[in-house]
Amino acid sequence: MAAETALIASLLPSPIAKNATFTSFSSWASPSQVSIFYKPIKISRSLVSQRKKPSLNTRCQVVFPNDNIDSKAFTASPLQLLKSSPANRYTKERSCIAVIGLNVHTASVEIREKLAIPEAQWPQAISELCAMNHIEEAAVLSTCNRMEVYVVALSQHRGVKEVTEWMSKISGVPVSDLCQHQFVLYNKDATQHLFEVAAGLNSLVLGEGQILAQVKQVVKVGQGVSGFDRKISGLFKHAITVGKRVRSETNISSGSVSVSAAAVELALMKLTGSSYATARVLVVGAGKMGKLVIKHLAAKGCKNMIVLNRTEERVAAIREEIKDVEIIYKPLSEMLSCASEADVVFTCTASETPLFLKEHVEMLPTVQPEIGRRLFIDISVPRNVEQSVSELKTAVVYNVDDLKEVVEANKEDRLQKAMEAQTILLEELNKFEAWKDSLETVPTIKRLKDNFERIRDAELNKCLSKIGDNISEKNKKAIYDLSVALVKKLLRGPMENLRCDDARTLDEILENMRALNRMFDLETDKSVLEQKIRAKMEQTWK
Repeated sequence: MAAETALIASLLPSPIAKNATFTSFSSWASPSQVSIFYKPIKISRSLVSQRKKPSLNTRCQVVFPNDNIDSKAFTASPLQLLKSSPANRYTKERSCIAVIGLNVHTASVEIREKLAIPEAQWPQAISELCAMNHIEEAAVLSTCNRMEVYVVALSQHRGVKEVTEWMSKISGVPVSDLCQHQFVLYNKDATQHLFEVAAGLNSLVLGEGQILAQVKQVVKVGQGVSGFDRKISGLFKHAITVGKRVRSETNISSGSVSVSAAAVELALMKLTGSSYATARVLVVGAGKMGKLVIKHLAAKGCKNMIVLNRTEERVAAIREEIKDVEIIYKPLSEMLSCASEADVVFTCTASETPLFLKEHVEMLPTVQPEIGRRLFIDISVPRNVEQSVSELKTAVVYNVDDLKEVVEANKEDRLQKAMEAQTILLEELNKFEAWKDSLETVPTIKRLKDNFERIRDAELNKCLSKIGDNISEKNKKAIYDLSVALVKKLLRGPMENLRCDDARTLDEILENMRALNRMFDLETDKSVLEQKIRAKMEQTWK
């Protein structure tokens, strides 16, 4: 009874199921007579920002007002109970792939930086998401231009609601504000979106290459994490294939196309009457973004620069790679003294708090007269330079959202290349959808094998029982081997007709699957749903 009770409670609407207690009597009534009462209680749920595991769902019990006990009720499956309960409406939807997110096209950096999740915390985010009632798999893609959550949701609308509420909790941004900036895409649209992201078609700088490396990192970090499973893992791996193919078969990535390159271009546009040959340059951070900034500065004629970083190893490695440029290393402790001697400051660190505050910059000496005001080019999310620094007469701040000015300069040429990439995307999209649909046959295959195995085992035991003890171990093994061989041969035909290959279309495979379900009464959809519900219930009650 406890399992059935928890099943219904776990699938009630979140405001009820997660904020309710119930009272139970030791009696049973027909489903139409079941009454459910609840009262709100306080729930403490941890946030990703606090890096603790989310609290468990509240324990629930169901009230059965009728004193007559029906013995058949105790054999009712959770799925049958669910079908007779008001919660049934949540199971009528099929599971789906969904993406819920914000990016540079829908939200300002002020909103995005509040939602940013450091790479080291992606596994914890996946765990928290998959602990929710309607989320089966998950992945997080958090970069300077986007924060997107990809999930396999058991219920489309409930899953999206749970993710949105989670995003609100980790960021402190109200759900109403998130809804004004977020986008939600399902199934084929969600898949196409990730493919466009990996190909650089959804980036601020069309065709930029760094996003593909970031998509690869999602797969690398997700390996072995519970919740980064078959569908989501397959989706991201296929997206990497798409990104590589688009870049190899089109010229979309030709030239300087990255956030770092655009930042260097923007600073050059703002250096009135000066150039990188004469301007004093400071780069704060020598990670992936910082290294790209240094490379693009060198390509634009910058012959000397100061690079601040926590350790010297990375700076030394960059110095070895770019030998014709003087790169001077300084520790982060000397940040303000170095900034006082710089005309242009690039910031690209993973710091979650601003490095340059208004009061810091206000104390810095003025720059060279031909420069005008000190330039801060901040391409970090969260931002490294406090926005109020721009209120000073001696400084101006540009962030990633300001790079649009540079992007517009070569937009037309890249749009043409993007159109060429769409053909590749459509082809790969159809391949992925076929692969995803083919997964529907997996439960049928498993249950068909289990069905045959049960029959084989039962008939084998019946045969051995009739023979009695007067049988040698050799003959007993021969009978066993015969039963196994017969089952394998009988299953060969059905298995071949469920196999994804060039000989059959997806429609034929799915029709074969449905035929087998009917012939052997496998009830695959119900069984899979019941298993998933049970798994969620057990996970919640641990």
